[in-house]
Amino acid sequence: MKIGVVVHGPYIVDSGYAEKILNLLGDYGEVSARLGGTMGRTAVHDAHLEDRIDISQKLLPSESVDKFTPECDVIFLINYGKSSVTGHAFGFKVFNHCKSKPPLIQIERPGESDGSIISWDNSLNKLAEDISEILNLKIVSPLEIEEQMAFNKVTKTERSIAGVSSNENIFVNGIVVGKSTSSEVILVAENGLITKIIGGDLKEHGVKKLGKIDLQKAIIKTGLLRRSEITPRVLKSCRNSHNFCVAFLDHAAEDIYKLKDVDMVVTVGDDTTLVAGDILYRFNVPIIGITDGDIDKVVEKGFKASESLIIELENGLDDVIGKKIFHELFNEEEIIEIENIENFKNEILQIINHTSTYYKIKEN
Repeated sequence: MKIGVVVHGPYIVDSGYAEKILNLLGDYGEVSARLGGTMGRTAVHDAHLEDRIDISQKLLPSESVDKFTPECDVIFLINYGKSSVTGHAFGFKVFNHCKSKPPLIQIERPGESDGSIISWDNSLNKLAEDISEILNLKIVSPLEIEEQMAFNKVTKTERSIAGVSSNENIFVNGIVVGKSTSSEVILVAENGLITKIIGGDLKEHGVKKLGKIDLQKAIIKTGLLRRSEITPRVLKSCRNSHNFCVAFLDHAAEDIYKLKDVDMVVTVGDDTTLVAGDILYRFNVPIIGITDGDIDKVVEKGFKASESLIIELENGLDDVIGKKIFHELFNEEEIIEIENIENFKNEILQIINHTSTYYKIKEN
């Protein structure tokens, strides 16, 4: 039997269950695994599992399932959601976003008292029951989940968020747009722009950076992007070029991993700087972070490579300075070559000095 496994999110990896499930499924047939989504990439890297879980492509979970569908007899979607509610809602959306109805079994929150297995294809019920007994997980039917989803359905320009706790960050497509104030949260959008968070406080700066979206199709997360406290796995740098490649990044939802081979990255915005610095630390890539101190806690503990430089500006000036740097130093190119990093840092500071009367430098 050919088995495909779609691994979603960092915690299923950090918990050790991704490796455990891959080993278990190896008793049933030939197993291939790939990541679904992007936030699990760092966890796979830290766990030394990149030879078992393909992280080479940036795919949505449903896209990863679709790639397995023609070649696999069964596909397992393994996830460790913040709660069973969020996990079941996630599986429902993945299954319904697939191009065809895949032979899909979901393993959700293994190791928790509310952990479960959902067979989204009735022909796989027996296999799902066997796995549920081994992992001591209860069986939940798709019908139960569909009924709950129908109960929570809201209007076309509104979207409810399941399983939220008070005082959690709310991410839309990787951007923090607000913070929850209750366990019942609804995002409201008008003409594609988020205008209100029922049960939460709106972050205007984040909404502006996000821009227009399709609220029903947007990727929404709450809490921390990575909850585990881990020891990062840092790779040695193999760069030998006389010139230095420097990249520009102003959006935390972009594919940061494509920058792992550059020499330095200029990041704009507090959340972007925190997330990029944490990921690029694994590849010994320093950052120059342009921030304004309006930071949201998006990972349990953020890391950054040595020789990194964080410049904190007055509130609201990070985007202004970022645009000037992108225009004047990068000539609006995402990656440039320079001869001297210290000279480049000084050029950035000159731009800041011509624009702002106050800034603070934080070095490692």
